[in-house]
Amino acid sequence: MNRNHPVNRRSFLKSTAALSALAFLPAGCATLLPEELIGAPRAKKPAVVRGAFFYPPLDVVERGECEDGWASHEWCTWPGNQYEPEAQQAKFMGEVRRIAGGLDLSLAINKVPIYTDAGIEAFVNGVRDSKPDALILFNFWNSFSGKLSAILDAFDGPIIVYHPVGANHQLPPKNLETAERVQYIHSIENFDAIERGMRSIHAHTRMAQSRLLRVSGRLKQEADDLEAFFGMPIHGVPADHFNDAFDQTPLTPEMERLAHAVRERATGVVDLEHKAFVDAVRSHMAVQELMDRHDADAITIECLFLKHRKPCLSFALNNSALVPCGCENHLDPTVSLMLGAGLFGRGGFQHNPEFDTEENLYFASHCTCATKLHGPASEEAPYALRPFFHQLPKTLALDVQWPAGEGATLFKYHPGKNRLDAWGGVIEDSPGCPPTGGCATRVLVKMNDVDDVRDVYPGPHPILYCGDFVRQAKTYADLYGLEIRCNG
Repeated sequence: MNRNHPVNRRSFLKSTAALSALAFLPAGCATLLPEELIGAPRAKKPAVVRGAFFYPPLDVVERGECEDGWASHEWCTWPGNQYEPEAQQAKFMGEVRRIAGGLDLSLAINKVPIYTDAGIEAFVNGVRDSKPDALILFNFWNSFSGKLSAILDAFDGPIIVYHPVGANHQLPPKNLETAERVQYIHSIENFDAIERGMRSIHAHTRMAQSRLLRVSGRLKQEADDLEAFFGMPIHGVPADHFNDAFDQTPLTPEMERLAHAVRERATGVVDLEHKAFVDAVRSHMAVQELMDRHDADAITIECLFLKHRKPCLSFALNNSALVPCGCENHLDPTVSLMLGAGLFGRGGFQHNPEFDTEENLYFASHCTCATKLHGPASEEAPYALRPFFHQLPKTLALDVQWPAGEGATLFKYHPGKNRLDAWGGVIEDSPGCPPTGGCATRVLVKMNDVDDVRDVYPGPHPILYCGDFVRQAKTYADLYGLEIRCNG
């Protein structure tokens, strides 16, 4: 148990296993969940978002005391004297609180608007003293745009700047539009854009407080490393640790019941014996045990040659519940799954890329895929069960059917390169095998506005998400200074 956190890893894993296993239980069985599948998530510190609104009170303008070039004319520059900025501030604060309510964010936003140079200086000093994780600035006054440069220059973290349409005159101000690590929103009550920015801050803060466990057959002893961009610790253990955990896991009645429920919920079972189901649930418990032992938020295992111990079912269960699990001890996709869980609120599909070059279609295929494609609270996608494609013995893998016609996002974070890929498209279907090959789950996607689908190739093992999240990925890249390849 890590004494720095009020909730230990075992409780966290019980909770996430409960979320995923609940989907597999027959109707009316929720109260029969075993004790091993109950608990609460591991705590993390919320990101502190400091903010302010910028506009002068009407009486200050009418007395000719507003600190701008229009003061001598007692002039309300854009948005004009009928915009009612106080009412708009109340409305925006209500929406910001609503958005923050579902994220790991703590708001510290000034109640009184700032409208003097002295007020901006005091705000800057407060930011320097309090060292928040991010800023959110609402500029409701055209002539104040230049004044915000002092804040942007003083803070090197992510900044959301909201500038309503009609609170600017002519082209958007360059100092706001082109500033680094700034999400500049110039729109009409666009709360979705604000949410993209706040969700980016939430996701990055969670990453900085997370821990990744790597299980490798190449390691002879435990080893520590660091993912530099997030400052995230990575702990490595030899594969024998997982093998021993599996071998020492007895089959319990609760595990038998889970195996039975997995089978009963499938649309079909192809060439799998009962032992494959037993091994799959034992592997799931071994994954949970190892993550618990090392207080990990995510895990990746060198899994290809584990024979009967392969954790394909476990990874499907956990990714459905936003517990990122990456195949083949591959760092890039596992960190991508972790980031995507925070940015998009759903599990992704680590896969190998292929291409139909005649029809210009992207083909994703691999042995494990989340069944809850729209997040932990969603309905399951239909799935069949079939053997892992590449090696005996015949271990259990999921053939998940993706919803044709929905949006999809091809996503990958590249550790050490400060780069993202995020490509949007539309799901064509989940083709059968045969006529396609690959592995248990297979998805065809038509990428949007891409002349040659091979141009989107992001390297091995990217992540496919059900849903259109390119703009969310772009916002995150803007706020945290990442290069991005995308079609959004």
